[in-house]
Amino acid sequence: MQKPTKYRRGSYTWVEMGVVLLVIAVAIGAALVGRDMRRNAEYTRIKQEFVDQWVIAYNSYHSSSGAPVGDNPAAPRLMVAGADFAHGNVLFSESDLSGQASPGAICNVSAPRHASPPITVAVSKGGRLRDILRGAGIRLPPGRGEGFEDRYVYLDSNGTSQEIQVCFQWNPAGTASGAGNVMILSGLSPELARSLDQMIDGKPDPQSGAFRQAGMVAKKATDSDIDWNGNNTRATGSRQGRTPIEAGENADSEKMSTLTAYYKMNP
Repeated sequence: MQKPTKYRRGSYTWVEMGVVLLVIAVAIGAALVGRDMRRNAEYTRIKQEFVDQWVIAYNSYHSSSGAPVGDNPAAPRLMVAGADFAHGNVLFSESDLSGQASPGAICNVSAPRHASPPITVAVSKGGRLRDILRGAGIRLPPGRGEGFEDRYVYLDSNGTSQEIQVCFQWNPAGTASGAGNVMILSGLSPELARSLDQMIDGKPDPQSGAFRQAGMVAKKATDSDIDWNGNNTRATGSRQGRTPIEAGENADSEKMSTLTAYYKMNP
């Protein structure tokens, strides 16, 4: 009596192959979603643990001293670095100060090297942000660590490190990207800038709200909303400078260009 031959399976059916491909697609999709969720969580952490904490530090100093950082508490002008304001004969009640120059920024040690537009520190206290706040008993955000509280390091979507640096500055009336006392945030990747704008103002509009892109032109009532002037395809260095709608030459292995934002302070 012959034994029955075993059935040999030559290949998978289309149904089985479809199931395998579906499982692979779901796994890849989950990995991509997880990566985006981690990045969004990091941006939220930057907002809550760095940007918001610097707002608190600024407001705490203003409340305790009666003047912004770099101003003279005994004769305040209510402007950042007001002690270095060079036009002492200008009467605030008779001028909107639109033609006056800013007395400079208050940073820690030095101004950011790659900020756009460039930042000039104030003469007398321009590099003493840390000393001014610590001298008033204000607790600083942790930042990068002791002595680097004004900085925060993160990874952009290309996986390269970027560094945010905080300064404060007074902008004269008529400054399209934000008049009055502002926090300067340099070193923002385009996607981080949009994310912070969304969290602060409710939508990523670089021309309006409390959070704006530095150097932007004024927005008129009839103007339509525009996007932040930068994207992830624009590289640093010689290849920087394309308009945001153009495809940049930046590869995903290179360091992308960064943006500078002004965050309007209340007082």
